[in-house]
Amino acid sequence: MKIGIDLGGTKTEGILIRSDGEELKRERIKTEKNYDGTIQGIITIVKNFENSFGRVDSIGIGMPGAISAESALIKNANSIWLNGKPLKKNLEKELDRKVNLENDANCFALSESVDGAGKDHNTVFGVIIGTGTGGGIVINNKVLKGRNNIAGEWGHVTLPNRSEDEKKYVKDCYCGKNGCMETYVSGPGFASTFNLRFNKNLDSHQILDGFKNNDRECIFSLQQYVDHLARGLSLVCNILDPDAIVLGGGMSNIDFIYNNIENVLKKYVFTDTLHTKVLKNIHGDSSGVRGAAWLS
Repeated sequence: MKIGIDLGGTKTEGILIRSDGEELKRERIKTEKNYDGTIQGIITIVKNFENSFGRVDSIGIGMPGAISAESALIKNANSIWLNGKPLKKNLEKELDRKVNLENDANCFALSESVDGAGKDHNTVFGVIIGTGTGGGIVINNKVLKGRNNIAGEWGHVTLPNRSEDEKKYVKDCYCGKNGCMETYVSGPGFASTFNLRFNKNLDSHQILDGFKNNDRECIFSLQQYVDHLARGLSLVCNILDPDAIVLGGGMSNIDFIYNNIENVLKKYVFTDTLHTKVLKNIHGDSSGVRGAAWLS
């Protein structure tokens, strides 16, 4: 048996699966927005599973950010109370066993590569476009971490070929830089660019409702969103040349993306023909937690 835990900014979800992927139990709790509370939430989920099924030695956890190769502390997490903390060390001490800790986008990519939308492909780039933006690279069902544990951190590259107009209608990223993909293609980023341009105060759901009702401003913004997404993904295609790109997170549920993205992407990739597929995830919100379970 395997335990997977998806540590999110608002919820922490756990899953217990058999080695063949069959789900045995699932639990979801609110994430406490402090370090000690986060650890206790994870411990509670593990104990609840083990009270029903016995001890499980394989535990994987997907989290925002990464482990610093230099200090073994958490870095780059948008759940900022984790940054600078020895999360892996503390969890292994509390649970008295090895814990596999991995970036949540990597877990998503692994899940979709093993038995999801990317299962028939060798090289898969998994993209999170939700509250935040991230990416993970999986080759032959193995996560590529990179020398600095930041492989796939696509959310913090700059949107290519930004116009002066695009520089004007965007907020600085939480990381301190300006122009990050996250500020354009995450759900909050999409809403922010819309509101700055049109002097409105709508969230992404309201903008999408407007799109469905043929609102001119909302149509323009969603078309621009697809173009931003395509420009960012063109970098991935030019460097990694993946077989498939699988999208996850709340923004990945927009059908308009899949109806248009590949034709737009072709304009920006350095090739005469583009065979890379842009796919919607299969496991939905469960991708991250399932990928965490597959870490070991």
